[in-house]
Amino acid sequence: MRTERLVLRRWRPSDIEPFLVLNNDPRVLEFLPGPLDRERCEAFVARAEATFDARGFGRWAVEVRADGDSSTAECIGFVGIDAPAIETAFTPCVEIGWRLSAEHWGRGYATEAARAALAFGFETVGLEEIVSFTVPANLRSRAVMERIGMQRDLEGDFDHPSLPSGHPLRAHVLYRARP
Repeated sequence: MRTERLVLRRWRPSDIEPFLVLNNDPRVLEFLPGPLDRERCEAFVARAEATFDARGFGRWAVEVRADGDSSTAECIGFVGIDAPAIETAFTPCVEIGWRLSAEHWGRGYATEAARAALAFGFETVGLEEIVSFTVPANLRSRAVMERIGMQRDLEGDFDHPSLPSGHPLRAHVLYRARP
C-alpha cells in the first residue's frame, strides 16, 4: 500500500536489523514495557506475517518512498491493524497501532500511515470499529489517534492486563473509530 510519502508493505528479512535498533532506542521505549531482543523482533515479524496470511491484514513494515526501487529502502517501523492478544472489556476487537524510529518522528509519517491503515480496515476489510490504546502520558500517540479521527472512550480506560499491578505503564486510555 502506498501513501503520498510512504510504503506500507509485508516484512522482509532485511527489516529485522532496523526494527531491532528502534526497539532498543530509549526514546521509542519511553511508553513501552521494555526493549525487544533479536529473538523477540523476529517473533514479532513472524506473527505479523502469519496474521496477514490468516486474516488478510496486519502490521505492515513502513518505509519512506523513494523515487527509485523501494525494494532497497529501509524499514522505519510498523503501522497496522491486528487483534490484540489481551482480554479486556472491549475485546475481541481490532486495534490500530504504530511504532516508528525516533529519527522519523515529527514528520507526520505515523498519521499518514495510520490514516491509510484505518481506511484499509474500514473500506477493504469491512471492519465496523477499530480501537487504539496507550498510556495517558503518551501524548504523541494520542495526538495521532485524534488526527486520524478517533474518539476517546472515557468509560473504556483500563489497566493493561499484561502488566503487573503498580506498574507505571499499566493504566491505558482507549480510543475508538467507526467508518
